[in-house]
Amino acid sequence: MPSDRGAGGLPVNTAEILTEVNGIATAPGSLAERAEALLAEVRRVVRFDAGWIALLPSGQRSHVPLARSGYDERVCGYLDSPSVLADAELVGLSRSRRPIRGCDMPFPPSEVPGWAEYVEPAGFRDGVSVGLFTPEGHYLGLLALHTRDADQVSDPACHLLGLLATPIASAVDPLRSLSTIAGMVHQAAAGIVLAPSGVVLPLPGLPDHRLLTPGSGVLVAAAAQLAGDGPHASFLVPVPDAEGARTHARITVLAVPPDLHLFASAIVLVSPAGDLRGLSHRELQVLGLLVTGASNEQIAGALGITARTVEVHVDHVRAKLSAPSRTAAAARALRLGLFVPSSLSVRA
Repeated sequence: MPSDRGAGGLPVNTAEILTEVNGIATAPGSLAERAEALLAEVRRVVRFDAGWIALLPSGQRSHVPLARSGYDERVCGYLDSPSVLADAELVGLSRSRRPIRGCDMPFPPSEVPGWAEYVEPAGFRDGVSVGLFTPEGHYLGLLALHTRDADQVSDPACHLLGLLATPIASAVDPLRSLSTIAGMVHQAAAGIVLAPSGVVLPLPGLPDHRLLTPGSGVLVAAAAQLAGDGPHASFLVPVPDAEGARTHARITVLAVPPDLHLFASAIVLVSPAGDLRGLSHRELQVLGLLVTGASNEQIAGALGITARTVEVHVDHVRAKLSAPSRTAAAARALRLGLFVPSSLSVRA
């Protein structure tokens, strides 16, 4: 063993390695940057010749590499294919948090298709892999290390990799990164993450909400507002209070950073409505149509009221928003999130 190994084969600076990995998990930076730093730390545990950290986006069968080195083009093609997940399921990596070496398998590594067809022909004789999981037990992806010499992963080193797997998973968990972004929204009481596939994912640190159930009109409106208004959008949605009277909740939609686009499309948060500037529910509905550029006649038809009534409402919202024109009122309502989207208020 190398001279910097202590008793039992563990690095003499095991505590330092654990501290460094935990520090990477809380440090700023992209997922790829953190993954590269994590591989560098893991090299102090296992002197690997090739290594890989990859995540499995929700609803997909192919892993997405965050950091990878030492593999030829043919092996990389295998790592980017659905075959990796099939092999991980065969070996048990997608179900167990325990690191697995070739000698730990209940059958010879040659019976694992990916090992026999790609890894071993590339010159690798040993390796160790560990599944990455959220605290709730959701499978995130894999950390895999391969060596050209056999017997390079000792029992103590394998045990230490098992200890490191949890902070490594935390460091590269896209949803945990998104929860940091969500924390910038004041008084957010609930939230979810929308995956590119349309699946609703939990947002760590916040509960879900009945307004954010899959397929709800609120989520449809959220996606539409974000598409039209850039990196963030905000609007109101009517909800009954404890006594059954109508009140409003605020929906805030945040775009995700570019490096997370494969894992999420938006963060959707629920918070108190805040100052409504004295606007009534009907006036908020009118503003929801006004921001789309609808005419008084179109608003009247959508809400089932007369054009004259719409004109009165427009005059009221202009006064309450201190806006000199209907265009200015629409712009201020959009900027302040003081409107109910038309999709949530128009007549069937």
